Amino acid sequence: MSKILQDIYILTESGTTIWSRVFNPKINEQMFGAVMSAINKFAEQISETGINHFELSKKQYIIIKKKDLLFIGNAGNNIKQKIIKNELNRISEKFFELYSDKLHQIKKFGEISLLSDFEEHIEPSLEDTINKFEKAFW
Repeated sequence: MSKILQDIYILTESGTTIWSRVFNPKINEQMFGAVMSAINKFAEQISETGINHFELSKKQYIIIKKKDLLFIGNAGNNIKQKIIKNELNRISEKFFELYSDKLHQIKKFGEISLLSDFEEHIEPSLEDTINKFEKAFW
């Protein structure tokens, strides 16, 4: 894994953010989840699969859906979508490997504290502050 992802969100299909790692928060994570869920539901009305990526300014967002969860990650526009999608797939696989037996508690009762150690397991995928700072000057 390489450090390419800047932000990651894991949402229920209803739009609740159950876990996130946001580099530079500009919007409340629950509001982001609600908006993304609404956009996805709208996209599903137009196409069977819903939305799987979009771009804003210099960032691209990739969305994968697995087991009623949305995994959303972003990276710079210079990174190929396939690479970002592969990272998100690895992250989602790790998520289900670690937390499948706890998903009911997390979704139904909002026990997101059960996910407190998730970042440690996916750290190799996450762009860190030093990398982002260096990129700003190059």
